Amino acid sequence: METFFQQIINGLVLGSMYALVALGYTMVYGIINLINFAHGEVLMIGALTSWTVVTALGDTGWPGWVLMLISLVCAVVVCSVLNFGIEKLAYRPLRNAPRLAPLITAMGMSLLLQTVAMIIWKPNPKPYPALLPTDPIDLGGPVISVTQCLILGLTAVILSALMFLVNRTKRGRAMRATAENPRVAALMGVKPDLVISATFVIGATLAAVAGIMWAANYGTVQHTMGFLPGLKAFTAAVLGGIGNLGGAVVGGLLLGLVEALGAGYLGALTGGVLGSHYADIFAFVALILVLTLRPQGLLGERVADRA
Repeated sequence: METFFQQIINGLVLGSMYALVALGYTMVYGIINLINFAHGEVLMIGALTSWTVVTALGDTGWPGWVLMLISLVCAVVVCSVLNFGIEKLAYRPLRNAPRLAPLITAMGMSLLLQTVAMIIWKPNPKPYPALLPTDPIDLGGPVISVTQCLILGLTAVILSALMFLVNRTKRGRAMRATAENPRVAALMGVKPDLVISATFVIGATLAAVAGIMWAANYGTVQHTMGFLPGLKAFTAAVLGGIGNLGGAVVGGLLLGLVEALGAGYLGALTGGVLGSHYADIFAFVALILVLTLRPQGLLGERVADRA
């Protein structure tokens, strides 16, 4: 049972990181019906920016949480500017084009960002310093680290803040109006281009936070680190219901739990034929089952019908 509860904790932490990235996917899709496949690479840029800042300030003697906070601010600024530029230069000219055009552009942007990151930071993996206490917290058998507690707390706070923003603020009403009909929203005083750019900036902020949490939890960064989390987070968004903020978190947590439990018990279930590195099988089998039995996702797809 101790192993089971430990895997539950690991799954919730992993799922929380997926959820942070999935929230960025689902917000952009909810506004302009676009899957931003470069979102995982924005996560990677955020993590590498944080590593650069932490490495540069490592000799100052400042506490680890101060270094993490400074690097987070720098990563958010860099990722926000990057995502703003991607939307304005790559996606905005194709807004009224057939859907295949922005999809291909997003994939090309993903490869471009990977290549640029490889040139700037070199292809070799880099160790990410341990900025928070590493002593595990004993929960009566299972253990959890301070970094993992931070990941769980941040996911809850960010989801609450996004729900408040979308449902209770003027900016949120503008987002909902733009998602339903950009032209009518413009007649009512809303600036659709500004709303869409703001949505991309919010998504970049979420990706930067997720990138730093991913680096802090696994202790390494490199130019390809954003591909798999981006793919899994997209899977989580579809699993929970694309365009649904709560669904993105539920999908992320469920995907993390399935993956962690699969990694813990896959060897025993298959008699040692498959090891823990085949845990992705469970995640994508779950996605196939959900899409077969409930194509709109667990909590339902929320995308406005455009007039």
